[in-house]
Amino acid sequence: MTTEEKLQHFYDASIESAAKDAQHLKQEHQEALDKMFQEHKETKERQAKAQLQAESDNLKREINKTVSAKQLEYRRTTSARTEEIKKKIFDEVEAKLMQFKASPDYMKYLCERIQEALDFAGEDEMVIYIDPSDEACLPALKQHFGFAPSISREAWMGGMRAVIRSKNILIDNSFQTLLHDAKEEFVFTGGTADE
Repeated sequence: MTTEEKLQHFYDASIESAAKDAQHLKQEHQEALDKMFQEHKETKERQAKAQLQAESDNLKREINKTVSAKQLEYRRTTSARTEEIKKKIFDEVEAKLMQFKASPDYMKYLCERIQEALDFAGEDEMVIYIDPSDEACLPALKQHFGFAPSISREAWMGGMRAVIRSKNILIDNSFQTLLHDAKEEFVFTGGTADE
């Protein structure tokens, strides 16, 4: 083998070895790049998912906040309207009570309530009071029961009250109390079906 051939062989072997090394380095570098790319891609996907979840959660909170505000506004409006209707209803009830007071049935009502109180008291001493506006009823009540009920210093729209002091009992059939109790117990059932 001549020197030229030896040089050529050395050159070819060197080039081949360098090409193999270069190919190997290139492959290692490509694998490292692929690995870095994959890790970067996974990191970015995780970040994107986390950001999407955070945005989604934030959006849900905003929607819930808006819905809650609207529900509260609706409840306030409904409550105000309910109170308005309730007031109107009880104003009408009060007007009807005043009409009832002016009717002949009112005297019958007073007599029934007084009789119930007398039956309840039995032998116990009792003081019966009527509203100051019912003073005109005294003669008829005295004739019916044989005694005149006392006239209260306090007005209560009509009806009667009785006190059994020995047992510390108040029998309260005054329109004011009955109306107040009805207002307290009143439940407005109008509105949506899910209430």
